[in-house]
Amino acid sequence: MAPELDQSIPSVPVTIKPDARLVCLTEKDSLAAEKFRFLAVRLRQLQQTRAVKKLLVTSTIPEEGKSMISANLALSLARKKRQRVLLIEGDLRRPTLYRSFGITRLPGVSEWLKSGSSQFRNIYHIEEAGLWFLPAGSLPENPMELMQSARLAELMEQLTVWFDWIVIDSPPVLPLADTSVWSRLADGILLVAREGTTRKRELQRGLDTLDHSKLLGLVMNSSDSPIKATTINVTARHRAQLSQD
Repeated sequence: MAPELDQSIPSVPVTIKPDARLVCLTEKDSLAAEKFRFLAVRLRQLQQTRAVKKLLVTSTIPEEGKSMISANLALSLARKKRQRVLLIEGDLRRPTLYRSFGITRLPGVSEWLKSGSSQFRNIYHIEEAGLWFLPAGSLPENPMELMQSARLAELMEQLTVWFDWIVIDSPPVLPLADTSVWSRLADGILLVAREGTTRKRELQRGLDTLDHSKLLGLVMNSSDSPIKATTINVTARHRAQLSQD
């Protein structure tokens, strides 16, 4: 287990919205929740053979369900006792995770990046979910410029010491470059595609944009189930297989 946090973490109450689809919290016995638990098991197995702690969850375009996948994956990883899991709201342009948990907008990543403080106070404990949450915070005027500062790398270095798993809900790969900043700081990447929405050409462009040495696999978000299929341990030569799954 990671070392104790060197600061007190405030707890925040949650009010789960019906449309949030946090099945790992509201429908724990459902098939969808079981599939997320299976994905968490696969990732723990992978962690035994390679250094994977910081997981970036992204998609090719908006509206493919990456935030829902990020939240449920973090909830599944948090089920394992004696492991501390942090969920980061890494989309500084269109953050949505705080709404899924029914939390008011709180200071987070943006505020710390703008400040010159070495003390980080914007992590919150969601006791009901058994995990910790770092929100995006206020919307900055220039997210890309803010994220490219050395302070983001400094933040991730400290968080890596405190937590056993870090799940980052990042912006979509296209058309912005924000995800490239997060991907440099992540150990592994999961790409989310939505059945009936993601076009093969868009998926291929997303795959071409990502660092294949960090690409762990594809998570297919289905219309009838939050997670239909997963492919773990993916390399560049598997891109054709991914586009067909």
